Amino acid sequence: MSYPVTSQPQCANTCYQTQLSDWHTGLTDCCNDMPVCLCGTFAPLCLACRISDDFGECCCAPYLPGGLHSLRTGMRERYHIQGSVGHDWATLTFCLPCALCQMARELKIRE
Repeated sequence: MSYPVTSQPQCANTCYQTQLSDWHTGLTDCCNDMPVCLCGTFAPLCLACRISDDFGECCCAPYLPGGLHSLRTGMRERYHIQGSVGHDWATLTFCLPCALCQMARELKIRE
């Protein structure tokens, strides 16, 4: 004889709250680190490859479509930095050298 199911088993969910932070330096604080600033200004793809490598990704990731966006979003997620994918897109589209410099400075600080 079978008995009717009257309730579903429940999973015990554990909620972890993480504190969102900001970038350690602002988008326009490029001159705080002159070597990074110069590299971001005159050789942004070299800086992007270095950022990708320092972040633990393939150094060719910036050459892939959406590669830089993925790096920035991944960095925000790993370090619990406030923001959104749309904001990452706008920052990289309209302020690419400054965004790269900010990402490089963040990795230096977090090491």
